[in-house]
Amino acid sequence: MSDTRGADRPDDTEEPPAGLAVPDPGAERVVGVRHGMFGVSGSGDTSGFSGLVEAVAMPGPSSRPYGGDFDIVVDHLEEALQAVGGDFDQAIEHVVVDRGELTLRVAAASLPAVIRVLRDSPDLRYELLSGVSGAHFPSDVGRELHAVYHLLSLTHTRRLRLEVTCPDADPHVPSIVEVYPTANWHERETWDFFGIQFDGHPSLTRIEMPDDWPGHPQRKDYPLGGIPVEYKGAKIPPPDTRRSYR
Repeated sequence: MSDTRGADRPDDTEEPPAGLAVPDPGAERVVGVRHGMFGVSGSGDTSGFSGLVEAVAMPGPSSRPYGGDFDIVVDHLEEALQAVGGDFDQAIEHVVVDRGELTLRVAAASLPAVIRVLRDSPDLRYELLSGVSGAHFPSDVGRELHAVYHLLSLTHTRRLRLEVTCPDADPHVPSIVEVYPTANWHERETWDFFGIQFDGHPSLTRIEMPDDWPGHPQRKDYPLGGIPVEYKGAKIPPPDTRRSYR
């Protein structure tokens, strides 16, 4: 699966035009500009929204109180990390509460320790990892690739999202297969589609694409063109070579 919240096109890197309403920079971080309803260019956007210009923003750090059980979860995590000799301020880059959901941005080096504490602490007990997904934000310089982890506590009936970032130039994140064995195939899929290297994975090989497939097809800088398809004698060209409607 892929996580595409707020995903922008590869050419959406310019500054917002003058007069464009953008989110409060204290609450969100503008990482690009989306043109048109669907972010397409040079192809058949017949929606009538091709002139739409919209800032693309990522949710920024939230301040206490976070609301609901979120403060309890963060406090328990801080205590549990201290109990094993960890440093919460170094491990958790920031806390985001957005649309009623709690997300923790975790430093890559601290991910295994944080994951183990979240699973094993009696006050947290996130027993189930429901998925590892990826996202690619080419204009989010220095943290273009995001690995996203979705956790569920069956004991306390709570959900939690973790997010780890890495740069295109060094796309390495520690594997968590040792803590959650179900991450095995999820990490393989995220590597296959986004190119994130999960260090320590027992067999980081492709799971969807052929072994010799070039590139990672869910990255925003992956070419749009596909493989020509032939169906009952009719040849269908790749999308980027078809007629454009203007």
